[in-house]
Amino acid sequence: MELSKGGILVITEGVFGMAGDLGKLDKIAALKEKYNFRFLVDDAHGFGTMGKNGSGTGEHFGVQDQIDVYFATFAKSMAGIGGFVAGTKEVIHYLRFNLRSQIYAKSLPMAMTIGAIKRLEIIQQHPEYKEKLWIIVKALQKGLKDAGLDLGKTESPVTPVFMKCPLTQVTQMLYDLRENFGIFCSVVIYPVVPKDVVMLRLIPTASHTLDDVEYTVKAFKEIKTTVDNDVYPHEMQDFNK
Repeated sequence: MELSKGGILVITEGVFGMAGDLGKLDKIAALKEKYNFRFLVDDAHGFGTMGKNGSGTGEHFGVQDQIDVYFATFAKSMAGIGGFVAGTKEVIHYLRFNLRSQIYAKSLPMAMTIGAIKRLEIIQQHPEYKEKLWIIVKALQKGLKDAGLDLGKTESPVTPVFMKCPLTQVTQMLYDLRENFGIFCSVVIYPVVPKDVVMLRLIPTASHTLDDVEYTVKAFKEIKTTVDNDVYPHEMQDFNK
């Protein structure tokens, strides 16, 4: 039986949310004419932070107009809930009436919708906020690297810190960061990373200050020293005692 011919979809992320590296959007877009595919980009961490105007990773690479369907979220740079899909009127009209996830789905609360519109206006009208964000990002990442910490290959505000640490000590490390240093960050462990590696993910914002950066770098230097010297106990502790 002859298979029917279908379209080709190439899907990638703009900013990979775990390690902070970027999708090769320019190289992928360069192949569109040859292979005639639709290009879909999930840019949750890129929207509002990447590109000259904060339009996303496509703008950063100069290929935003070659992205056929663009996904992003209101939960990162927009500090809200929900998300959006952008494309041509024909594509969006089709998705609106054919996506299974939209059947019986509720719209965002009106307060969140109006808030998202206002936040978009702020991103468009106040480029200084994105500039401040990148000042903090560059200072934090440089400070952590200079302190001997491994940040992988991040090219975005997403700032992962990789440490060699057995799983039995991860809870102790997080407790130390939160209770003794007042720092909250998400943690990624095996099987996302190797068994002897823990990834602590920092997301700096425009609201942070250079004093915050200095304090965070100092804290992570102390945490690294504790980990390197195998100070954290390998068994669970009762912190209620």
